[in-house]
Amino acid sequence: MENHRLVRPEHLNQFGFLFGGYLLMWVDEMAWLSASLDYPGCRFVTVGMNQVDFKKSVREGSILHFYSEKVKRGNTSVTYCVAANREGREIFSTRVTLVNVDEEGKKQTLPKR
Repeated sequence: MENHRLVRPEHLNQFGFLFGGYLLMWVDEMAWLSASLDYPGCRFVTVGMNQVDFKKSVREGSILHFYSEKVKRGNTSVTYCVAANREGREIFSTRVTLVNVDEEGKKQTLPKR
C-alpha cells in the first residue's frame, strides 16, 4: 500500500522540523490501514514497532511518501514493514505488528486468506 502526507505547520516541533510523534502516528496508521484492507472485518490494535530511528530531518512543505508491505503473518497477528521517504530518500522505516482482538480486547485468530 502507498500513501502520501504533506508536512504542514501544525506538524512541526519548536525548532521547525517534523515532530516525531506525527511521523509515528502516520506509520502506525499505514500499518493499520494495510492490515484492515488485507483482513476486512478484523479489529486490529498495534502491539509494537521494532525500531524507532529517525534518519533525516523533515521541514514544512515536504511531501512524504509512505509504503507498507506485509512481512509476517502469525496466528493472531500480522507484521508490516512501513517506510517513509522524502524525495526518494528514506527518512524512516520500521516493522509494525498488529494483533486481531475481539470486543473485549482478547486475541483472536486471523481469518484464512
